[in-house]
Amino acid sequence: MMEQKSRPANWSQVIVLVAVAAALGFGAANWLTGRNRPAATAAARQAQADAKGGADIVVPIPAEYLAAAKISVDPVATGSVTAELLAPGAVIAQPNSEAVVVARAAGNITRITRQLGDKVRAGETLAEVESQDAAAMAAERNATAAKLDLARKEYQRESSLFGQGVTPRQELETAQAQLAVAQADAQRAASVARGARVNGDGRSISVVSPISGTLTAQSTTLGGFVQPQTELFRVAGAGQVRVEVSVGAADISRVAAGDKATIVTAGGTPVEATVRAVTPTVSGSARSATVIVVPAVLASGLVVGEGVQVRLHMKNGGAGLVVPEDAVQNIDGRDVLFVRTKEGFRAQQVRIGIRSGGTAQILSGVEAGTPVATENAFLIKADMIKSAEAE
Repeated sequence: MMEQKSRPANWSQVIVLVAVAAALGFGAANWLTGRNRPAATAAARQAQADAKGGADIVVPIPAEYLAAAKISVDPVATGSVTAELLAPGAVIAQPNSEAVVVARAAGNITRITRQLGDKVRAGETLAEVESQDAAAMAAERNATAAKLDLARKEYQRESSLFGQGVTPRQELETAQAQLAVAQADAQRAASVARGARVNGDGRSISVVSPISGTLTAQSTTLGGFVQPQTELFRVAGAGQVRVEVSVGAADISRVAAGDKATIVTAGGTPVEATVRAVTPTVSGSARSATVIVVPAVLASGLVVGEGVQVRLHMKNGGAGLVVPEDAVQNIDGRDVLFVRTKEGFRAQQVRIGIRSGGTAQILSGVEAGTPVATENAFLIKADMIKSAEAE
């Protein structure tokens, strides 16, 4: 009797379990269908886009996914893009802040008073050269000085005799002319010896620094023989440096004196600068012009001879609609923005102008105020590609 009463209850439990299982199976099917629906929708719209030659593509993305993926949505703004041009450059010393020290006569180095890296003063002797040329200059200077002294005494004697009426005027004029010639010869010889820095011993010359600064190069050794005008030392002053930038002929018309620039060193340190001048012609095998850029501060940390990169910020940038450059994505060779819709995002093809400083200029395709994905917009592109591949 008890067995007959429990059997209907067991069948009731079975029926309930079957119903629950059916419901769960139906829900799972719907959930899986919902999971695959974006892929199918994206694939279908991709096919429609291909059929229409590049129509808009819609990517369904829920709002909660945006926060989790940190996808920002911002309106297309109205503004301007400052055009930038990245070009290579080299740090050069200003004409008055670097000096090449040379020997003024041939001879052997007999003394070196300063070493590489030493601080020197203007007019300070860096080395001495024993030279036969120096001896000849000293001898010429002394000989012309003696002839000048003789000519001066001869003129004084003739002047006195002429005043007494002893000699004619012709003798006085002749002595005066000889004095003028002797003065010219003596002045020339003294200038040559002084320019060559001939020492008082009459057989050596001094090699001196024309400016104050630091000895940055030395190409001589004690006892070495040097020729006239041979570079022996190089001195860098503490003055301002400049950067010579090579710019192609196609871009030179976009750069003007007064434009702002940023110098980027090999270590990545940015230095603010200003365009000082632009050469009006191009030269060299690369057919490039030279732009002179001067750092805004004296102690810029730039090293003479260092290779740098220079960003030229040109004033004639584009104006109109702008978006962050990260918002622009490329799909099959087309630039698109992901426009926010109720369902998700619509891939809107646009035409891009200038890209500079993290901003892109929009020439056509959207209107001002249109909400588009900006930060992490590439994640939407990735979801669209995955959905299309899954289909």
